Amino acid sequence: MKALIGTVVDAEEVRRNHAVIVSGDTILDVIPAGELRDYSVDEVYGGRGYLILPGLINAHTHVAMAKFRGLGEDVPIETWLNEVIWPAELEWTPGEIRKWALLGMAEVMADGSTTINDHYFFADEIARAAEELGIRAFVGQTMMDLVDFPIAAPEEGFSFFRRWEGKSELVTPTLAPHATNTVSLELMREVGELAGERNALVHVHLSQSRGEVREVKRRYGISPVEYLQKAGVLGDNLIGVHGIYLGDSEVSTYAKSGATLVHCSLSMAKLEGRIAPVIELARGGTNIALGNDSPNPVGLMDIFTEMRFAAVLNKVWRKRTNVASAKEVFRWATVGGAKALGLKTGLIKPGYLADLILLNARKPQFLPGENPYSHIVYSARGSDIELVVVNGEVVYRNGVFLKLGKTLEELWEDVL
Repeated sequence: MKALIGTVVDAEEVRRNHAVIVSGDTILDVIPAGELRDYSVDEVYGGRGYLILPGLINAHTHVAMAKFRGLGEDVPIETWLNEVIWPAELEWTPGEIRKWALLGMAEVMADGSTTINDHYFFADEIARAAEELGIRAFVGQTMMDLVDFPIAAPEEGFSFFRRWEGKSELVTPTLAPHATNTVSLELMREVGELAGERNALVHVHLSQSRGEVREVKRRYGISPVEYLQKAGVLGDNLIGVHGIYLGDSEVSTYAKSGATLVHCSLSMAKLEGRIAPVIELARGGTNIALGNDSPNPVGLMDIFTEMRFAAVLNKVWRKRTNVASAKEVFRWATVGGAKALGLKTGLIKPGYLADLILLNARKPQFLPGENPYSHIVYSARGSDIELVVVNGEVVYRNGVFLKLGKTLEELWEDVL
C-alpha cells in the first residue's frame, strides 16, 4: 500500500493534514495523518504544504497536435482548419503520430491530468502510446465522410473501436465523428446505432464555427443540436465539444438530453472570439467538463490554465463576477470529466479509482492557504505537480515518467 499526505481537496470538501491510502488501483481510505500508523504502508509521499487532488481530466484534446504548436496564429477557425491544419495533417505517418502523441500525453501528465479524451487520426498509435506512458486514455479515431480526408475514413473509426473494445485496462475506445458539418446524417445514425448497441461514448465537435451552423442548416434545415437529435446520438453517451454558437432553444434541448458539453474556453476565445454558454447549460442541468483542445492553438496542455481562463472568461463574457466560481470550475475539471467518461474518479473517497496528483504548495502563491479552491484555479500551474498516480501506480515523479524512465527533455529529443 502507499499513502499520500497533505491537504486533501476535491470538489466536495477540504481535509487538512490527512492521508490518502491507496491499495491496488483504488483509494482504500482517507484518514487524519496521525492515524497512518494503523496501516501497513510501504510508500509515503507528500507531507506538510502539499495538496492532494483528484487527477485532472482533459475531456477533449488532440495530443499529437503538439507538432503544430504555433502554426496558423490569429486567424478564424475555418481558415485555421482549411488552410493550415488539414493540409499539415495529411502528411502524418503512423510513426510520427506515435512520437508526437507520446510527447503530448507526457506534457498532459506532467501538468496534472491523469485522463485524456483524445479525438484524432492513427488512433491505434495513440492508444499504444498511452499504454506505454501509463495514462488513462479514451481514444477515438476521427471519422468524416463529407470531406475528402483519407485518414478519416469512417470504416477505420469503426474498426478501431472494435479492435480496442475491452482490450486494455487503461485505454477505452470511443466513436469519434468529427463534427456536425463534416459527417453525414447517415453516418451519424450508424455511429448512434453502434453506440447504443455497445454502450459506447460518442465524442463530437459541435457548433464550433459559424460555417458549421450555416452548413448544417443549409443541408438539413435544422440546427446542429437538432441534427444530433435526429441522428439518435443526443443522450447520456454524447460528449459534445465547444458549442459556442448554440442558440437558446438548443441550450434547452441539450440540457435536457443528459449529454456533456466540454468547455474549451481558451481555444475558442482565441479562434472565434467567443465562449460557450456553459453557465446557461449548467443551470439547465448539463454536465460540464473541461478540455484544452490541442497544443495548437492554445500553446499549453495545462488544465490548470484552462480552469483559470474558464473562470475569468465566463465572468467577462457574462459581464458578471458571480459566475464560474473557482470551486465550480474545479468541479468541471474533475467530477465533470469523470461523469462524462463514466469513471469512478473525480472525488477522493474510499472505493474510487486511485487517479491522484500531488501538488507542491510550499510556494508563495499558495499563501495564506485559507481558500484552496482559489489557489488551485488562480495560482497553480502544471509545473507545481510532483507526483502523478494513475490506477494506483506512481507513473510520474519529480520530472521522470517512471514507465519510460525518461524526462520531458528526453522525449523532446526523441521527436527531433
